[in-house]
Amino acid sequence: MRRFALHIGLIFVSVLILLPPLWVLRTSLVPESMSYSTDLLPDLTAQNYIDLFTQKRFGTFYLDSLVVSAGSVLLALPFAAMTGYAFARFKTGGRLARFVVLATQMLPPVAIVLPAFMLFRSVGLTNSLLGLTIAYAALNLPFLIWILMGFFEGIPVDLEWAAMTDGATAWSAFWRIVMPVSLPGIAAAGVLGFILAWNEFLFALVLTGPGTATIPVGLASLQTSNGVQIAKVAAGVILAILPLVIASRFIQRFIVQGLTFGGVK
Repeated sequence: MRRFALHIGLIFVSVLILLPPLWVLRTSLVPESMSYSTDLLPDLTAQNYIDLFTQKRFGTFYLDSLVVSAGSVLLALPFAAMTGYAFARFKTGGRLARFVVLATQMLPPVAIVLPAFMLFRSVGLTNSLLGLTIAYAALNLPFLIWILMGFFEGIPVDLEWAAMTDGATAWSAFWRIVMPVSLPGIAAAGVLGFILAWNEFLFALVLTGPGTATIPVGLASLQTSNGVQIAKVAAGVILAILPLVIASRFIQRFIVQGLTFGGVK
């Protein structure tokens, strides 16, 4: 009976967790006129998804988000890897440097978005994907440094000592030994950075224009003078979370590999 009660409780909690996304999926597949109804078996249609791509330029939003999110990760990861390795192996800057890097994450985005806008406007990087990519790379860099620092600290230093005994320099040991061993951790950090950039709204709203908007800004534009087009918003939400669902499955495997790979080697 205790085991039966435990399973009933787990099923109940699972239903509570799954009900909101399932209801969003249901709302995305019904006409706008039925979006607020409580009918569990309505007439299903894919018109909301079609309208997003034909009337709301959602394909452009999607492509811009992919370019900006992936570009910011590719730009930030090399700097994060080198800085995290310096913190983990050489204790560069001591605890103060680590705290300063972490403290930058404590600043609310609203406190720096206007200075960032003035800076980017002065160099002509507003309303461009390049400017938003640089902004996201800078925003996510401290987080990626701390993630990678933890992975580097878990790699046995004996591997580098063995390479240096064979004539490798500290730099070549980092690139030829540490980087291949820590690839699962780097992949996990990259996916986390991609998710953070994909979901960011404030900087995308301020630094982009109508031709360079990302998915969060595109979803906000569905609020019109006639009200919120809730069925199309639900369809956009489903499309927006698809890469994150795929990434979550990807990141789970790589985080486990990152925690154990160094010890196995």
